[in-house]
Formats: sequence, structure tokens, C-alpha cells
Amino acid sequence: MRIPRHTLVQFSDVHMVPEGELLLDRLDTAEQLRQALAAVEAADLAPTALLFTGDLADTGDPRAYRRLRALLAEAGPRIGAPALYGMGNHDDRAAFREGLLGTPASTDPHDFVHTSGEVRVIMLDSTTPGSHSGDLTEDQLQWLRAELATPAAGGTVLGLHHPPIPTPLAFLERLSLRAPARLGAVIAGTDVRIVLTGHNHHATCGVLAGVPVWAAPAGAYRADVFPPADTYQGVAGVGYTRVDLYEDCATATFVPVGPIEPVYAYERAKVDRYLAAHEG
Repeated sequence: MRIPRHTLVQFSDVHMVPEGELLLDRLDTAEQLRQALAAVEAADLAPTALLFTGDLADTGDPRAYRRLRALLAEAGPRIGAPALYGMGNHDDRAAFREGLLGTPASTDPHDFVHTSGEVRVIMLDSTTPGSHSGDLTEDQLQWLRAELATPAAGGTVLGLHHPPIPTPLAFLERLSLRAPARLGAVIAGTDVRIVLTGHNHHATCGVLAGVPVWAAPAGAYRADVFPPADTYQGVAGVGYTRVDLYEDCATATFVPVGPIEPVYAYERAKVDRYLAAHEG
């Protein structure tokens, strides 16, 4: 039986708004995130990290970042995992640092490395101020190359906001990561187990330079990949991702947010006994 050595939980595109406001005048993104965090807390799980891959605030409002910070200050210790935050195209670098990280304002890219146990998480800031599309500078790629020169004991998870893989929605494709092959050339043959991204508001998997890539579901709303003709639309339905790292691979699993109606519920011990009796 293959058991994951480490599990991370990825949230993306939560689009937090200030207290008392609703996203698009109808979506309570704070409550949606609370529900997701409550489900993680209630699970029989000890996550290695909570990874947020950008678009944390809808308009870069400092009040939205402070609201998110307060929410995670309450839920994070109960879950027992560090929260790692990356930038998205809706975020503002200065307000993000002041309101969420509690560090001095800066407009520099927010790139960092965090090691939890054996697992190394590297976050790249793929945002371009003034644009919704993504890009990585040569300096960022050189920095990443230097970090990856030394493998981590449990492998590396690479996070950024803009996916380096295609999306079926043409307008989002125009806003994806520019020149993804440049990133692929850096991660090829390294210990990067999986690349985790967001931005598209729909779950998609792909491959870059032989490395699995996951574009996560959004915590705010879902982009309809089969919209009516001649339209683009966002629809209700949000989720987050369970990321499991095994000895030789990584998997990403979509998790919906909202009421759960079980269609079966078996005691774990009973299932274990059944499998022990029937496995060949």
C-alpha cells in the first residue's frame, strides 16, 4: 500500500474582500474559506503546509489582507501547519506585505523558500504590476536554478500563480505565464515533484518538462469551461486541493467546498478488516 510521506493543502484565488463586503455583491469569500479550513481541521490529517497561490485579495485592499491574516491566525494553529502566501495578479505587493505578512511595504517580487521537514516549498512571484498576465524575469529564473542545484530530502514543490500549461478558455490563455518553456528548462531533471498554480478558476492538470502541473480550483467562484456560445461566465462552485507527496510521485486531488451529503460511511477498522480478508 502506498502511503503519502507528506500532504500539503493548496488554496488559490480566494479573492478576499474587506469585512462587510461581498465579492461581486453576492459571494462571501471569507465564509467559503472558513468552510474549507474547517474541513481540513476536522480531517484525520496533519498537513505539512497550507499553500496559497495568489489572488488572495480581490483588489489589493489592505483591509482584505488584514481580514485574511486574522482568519488564518485563528484557524492555522488549530490545523497545525504554516500558511505560505504567494502573489497573484489581483494582489498588491506593498499592501500584501504590510497587511498579510506584517513586513515593511515593498514592490519587489515576493519569491521565497520554505522548508517543512523534508519538503522544500519554493514560491515564485509571476505577477507583472499593471498586467493580468504572468512572467518571470531572468533574475528570478537564475535564483530558482541556484536553489534547485541542491536537492531537498523530500523533494520540492514549486508554487506560482500563473499556469505554465494551456487553458481551454481563450481569454485566460492570453493571461497565462509568458514563455513557459523558460521555466521548464530550469526545472527539467530537478527534484521538483509538482508545480502548483492557480489563476484560471478551474482545475486543470498538465506537464511541463516532465513535471506534473496543477492549476487549482478557485476559492471564490468557478470559471465555466463549457459556457454558452459567444460568452465567458463565472459560476458558483469552489474548491481547494489536497497535494500528496509519495516516495516517487505526487498527486493533486480536487476538494469541493460546501455541504457534504454522504452516500456511504464505513468505519475505517471495518474496511481494513475487509480488505485484509480479500486482498490477493
